[in-house]
Amino acid sequence: MMRTYYRVKRLLKKGRLQYRRWLAVRRWGKAALQQAPKVIGIALPKGGSHFIHQTLSGLAEIGPFIKPGFPPVNRFEDNSPLSKKEILIEIDKMAPGEIRYGYIPCVEPFLSSLTKPDRATVFIYRDPRDLVVSQVFYATDMYPDHGMHEYYQQLNSMEARLNVAIEGSSLKGFELANVRDRYLPQMKWLETPQVLSIRFEDLILNREATLEKILDYIESFGVKFFCSRLEAVDAFRKTIQPKKSGTYRKGQPGNWREHFTPENKIRFKNVAGDLLTKLGYEENDLKW
Repeated sequence: MMRTYYRVKRLLKKGRLQYRRWLAVRRWGKAALQQAPKVIGIALPKGGSHFIHQTLSGLAEIGPFIKPGFPPVNRFEDNSPLSKKEILIEIDKMAPGEIRYGYIPCVEPFLSSLTKPDRATVFIYRDPRDLVVSQVFYATDMYPDHGMHEYYQQLNSMEARLNVAIEGSSLKGFELANVRDRYLPQMKWLETPQVLSIRFEDLILNREATLEKILDYIESFGVKFFCSRLEAVDAFRKTIQPKKSGTYRKGQPGNWREHFTPENKIRFKNVAGDLLTKLGYEENDLKW
């Protein structure tokens, strides 16, 4: 019954998309919309996905782009995961000018699909220490249906939960890869020249320069914005409202310092290896 409800919901969203496409054609012109790239923001869970989606949605205010209003490309309407085949279908059926987001590893067939000439792919990444803190709070307090919720609830301290988020879990029903293994499939996006990679922290602390970088990237596809660069950045800024995201908690860079114990630091260093230096968050993987 619920599956039917969500299928109907999906059909209604498709109808809304067609209406939004009609509005975009009317506003920007059919030719401009057809020539616009298909835009997608990608991230790790709790790594800034909603933040980058809100940011990219600002494109619809300044040029020939459309916000379809669908869930992540790797999720169905009820938040259940899609298969690799279904994810690829979601990605490949995007039309010019559409803006989507999702949690996509840098592996085939996704790599080939998201680096086509008509694709504008923006990868956002975050300090892994902040990511594990955010993931623990989200799974423990904000989302009871999370796969790790019950396990985290059984642990009696934040330190213990963070240790699990760092080292992973092999317990049946509570499987979780360690923090390094969760990052590795995404790291290759940083080495993919067709993809624009930005840091979550820069979008917060150095926002204007980061928005300029995104605009430069989109313009490299031949897009013409119908406003000044100052107006474009301002339109972007107005669409970034993290508190409107149902998963938002704090989103402040360096929040891990308030929660990591000396034991958490030791375990993170043992598991993560050179992850922090590769991502540019530390000059030395042991001295922090």
